Formats: sequence, structure tokens, C-alpha cells
Amino acid sequence: MPLLVNLRHLELHNVRLQGELPAKELDLETGDEMVQARQPLHHDLEVQQIEEGLLVQGHLHIVLDCQCVRCLKPVEYELNLENWACHLPLAGDEAVAVLNDCVDLTPSVREDILLEFPQHPLCDPQCRGLQKTPVGKPGNTNSTGQTEADVSAWAELNKLKL
Repeated sequence: MPLLVNLRHLELHNVRLQGELPAKELDLETGDEMVQARQPLHHDLEVQQIEEGLLVQGHLHIVLDCQCVRCLKPVEYELNLENWACHLPLAGDEAVAVLNDCVDLTPSVREDILLEFPQHPLCDPQCRGLQKTPVGKPGNTNSTGQTEADVSAWAELNKLKL
């Protein structure tokens, strides 16, 4: 169920929205394999009507399932928007859609969460990446009689006669 606020309730007093919103409702599919939103969004928001708009303030928290871009280990990334605020105009060119006296806050929440996604998630800032494994031991000879240390892409290219 999306984050909806009824404008008729706002005529009397501010509205407080607390709870969880499933990740599917947020539609946070980015196509990024390194950052996935599978856990619910926890929200604690207060909505008030100010002249021709809505002011939404509060706290947003979601845990993202990520992979370290250096070593590919799975890591959880906590995304906290402590003092999140958003102004939604009810009139003009940029007015939000009002359906049955309700305004959906989900698109604004989605946008700000996507902007806070980590671009390059790391398990640790000092992560050294994948461990390098040796292909062969120096001194081993191949079928041509050369040692593996002597064989390289450049050596093979030098054999070409152009």
C-alpha cells in the first residue's frame, strides 16, 4: 500500500504516518547488480498543509543489500534520512496528483531514496579487493620450451610479421 495522505484530514490537524512500506511498493529497481532494495522502508513522517502545498518532514530508514565493488562480498548498507523534508505543491504546473482527496507521497520518497543510493558500495573503506592468485609458478616450461615468466602477450605479438 503506498504512502497516502487524505487532504480532508489535514484540514483539522497535522497527520502522522508511521510504519513500514514493502520494497516492492517503492519500485526501487535500478538495474544495478551491486545495490538491491529487498527489505521494507521504515518511515515516521508528519504531514501538514501549508497554503497551497504539503510539507512532509520526518525520518526514512531502509537497509540495502549490496555487494562490495572490490571484493564482491555481500554487505548491508543502512540508508538513513534523518531530517528528511519535502514540499509538494497542490496548485500550479508542478502540482502533485490528487485522487479521491488523497495525495501519494511514494514518488517523492522513492526519488530521494534513489538519490542516496551508494554509487560504489564497499565492505570496508580499506578493502583490498579480490585476492590475486598466481596462474603458474615461475620456472615451469610450456610446450615451446619457454618459461611462463618469459611468455607474455607482447612476446606473442612480436612474432607477427606484418
